[in-house]
Amino acid sequence: MSRFSAIRTERSKAEPAPEPADVPAPSGRTPARIGKKAVGGYFSPQLSQALNILALEQSTTLQGLLGEAIDDLMRKYGKHPFGER
Repeated sequence: MSRFSAIRTERSKAEPAPEPADVPAPSGRTPARIGKKAVGGYFSPQLSQALNILALEQSTTLQGLLGEAIDDLMRKYGKHPFGER
């Protein structure tokens, strides 16, 4: 008997693992991102750093700052702000 057949024999004797009960398959996205789309752009490293520092100073996130800026932009052009932060 080869050493691999001994492993196969041991595995076949073991009880099968119980199947998980109704556990949804991971979608690769966090629940907060489901149904949403990314909006972004390319900016200078200096602007990126300044925005991150501002987010720290304001105790918020970069996404929160960008949401606020987009709401201000929508109001400027007479559109309804979405308030997503």
